[in-house]
Amino acid sequence: MAKYICKRIIMAIVVLLLIASLTFLLMNLVPGGPFLSEKAPSQAVLDALYAKYGLDQPLHVQLKNYLVNAFHGDFGVSLKMQKNRPVTDIIIEMFPVSLRVGIVAVIVAVLFGVPMGCIAAYYRGGKMDSFLRVVMTLGISIPGFVVATLLLIFFGVKLHWLPTMGLNGWTSYIMPSFTLAFYPMCYLGRLSRSSMLDAINQDYIRTARAKGVKGKAIIFKHALRNALIPVVTYLGPLTAGIVTGGFVAETVFCIPGLGRYFVQSVLNRDYPIIMATTIFLAALVIFMNLVVDILYKVIDPRIDITKGGEH
Repeated sequence: MAKYICKRIIMAIVVLLLIASLTFLLMNLVPGGPFLSEKAPSQAVLDALYAKYGLDQPLHVQLKNYLVNAFHGDFGVSLKMQKNRPVTDIIIEMFPVSLRVGIVAVIVAVLFGVPMGCIAAYYRGGKMDSFLRVVMTLGISIPGFVVATLLLIFFGVKLHWLPTMGLNGWTSYIMPSFTLAFYPMCYLGRLSRSSMLDAINQDYIRTARAKGVKGKAIIFKHALRNALIPVVTYLGPLTAGIVTGGFVAETVFCIPGLGRYFVQSVLNRDYPIIMATTIFLAALVIFMNLVVDILYKVIDPRIDITKGGEH
């Protein structure tokens, strides 16, 4: 296991270097720059700013300097949005906000999505199954901004039940968290249903039925454990995506999180924030995938994760 984890860490470093290099090159191909605005500064001022932040050097030199500094924990300073403030401080300030909303969304998605899929599988072909399948299909079809807008209009503006802006209490988490959770909840429901139906047709389930085990015990005790493996696979990137990629919910509900700030940094060409946030998000996704691989072994000890999941 230790050898496998070390191997994954080395692979993660290589992947992060590739992501950083590709992001850097694509970012510099986009027209414009962080110092351009409606009232453009003079060329002398632009030259001085580019020289101050090292943006006047060749691209390969800029990339090398950035990667060396990043290796030592220095991701530079904001060029525009919070001028000269260290990017690390910005991420440390913004990420906990997204993390809190994201954790609530993940919990909601798992607590409702997995049971919903199991119930649909248990009543397969019946009215309950049909109803839940309609709900799950709608959930994966409706864009997040539509869900956020509908929640905002009905529960915030018309009924005045929930706050519409910021995070000033536990009720403020309901609408943004549900916005983030609705799609993964329905996707987990569909995934759980299909995995459960596949597990139900296995030989060990037939043996349990032959021994007189009742239907609910078969679903929630015997079949659920094996059916959770595809669900756990999806939970890794899901968690990373929800925690860091909730810019739609953060924008609609005016939440000062990392996802919203990342989009603003792209629009403002704030290169250090774009680079640091991309590397941070990629590292989080890689870490969550490693956690998922380890959870495989916990769910099913027969799986050898060092050999790509072979029994």
